[in-house]
Amino acid sequence: MQDPAKHLSKTLKAIRKDRGWSLDAAAAATGVSKAMLGQIERGESSPTTATLWKLATGFQVSVTSLMEPLPPGAEKTLIRDAEALRHLPGDSGMAVAPLFPFEPRFGFEYMELTFHPGYKRLSEPHEVGVVEYITVISGEMEIFTDDNWQPLKTGMSIRFRGDAPHGYRNRGDEKAVVMTIIHYPTRR
Repeated sequence: MQDPAKHLSKTLKAIRKDRGWSLDAAAAATGVSKAMLGQIERGESSPTTATLWKLATGFQVSVTSLMEPLPPGAEKTLIRDAEALRHLPGDSGMAVAPLFPFEPRFGFEYMELTFHPGYKRLSEPHEVGVVEYITVISGEMEIFTDDNWQPLKTGMSIRFRGDAPHGYRNRGDEKAVVMTIIHYPTRR
């Protein structure tokens, strides 16, 4: 498996060049500074989860496509190990295992997310039409949607608009592990 930082720097640079965007144009589209974009492209910076989402939204790509290469096609059975894939983006309170990165033919990405005690992140809206599905596998956490924090315990699931303000927090003393599907209806 390729190092996530190397994949991100290579992928980000390729997407930007394919679009003919300068660093200034990419910064305007993503809301990430030109200096930070340059550092990421050179592999000098590990972006936070919030920055990864800004990049994905601005470039209109899935967040998992920035994290690792697309797995082989779905014609054959594919087994993925969250333990082997799990890594911490630049913010240490959340670990991400991109189990099945986005594939246009399916329209979604599938991840395991681990929220450490005390973690809180408010997310800016993603592109129009994005919907998130979360099922809590262990622990307890809260999802901010519809202007309220929704408490979730092990075994509970929630579906909410990812194209509206939303957030994640773990106010407990134990980590919370969730499985999430993020659906991108406009990327077919």
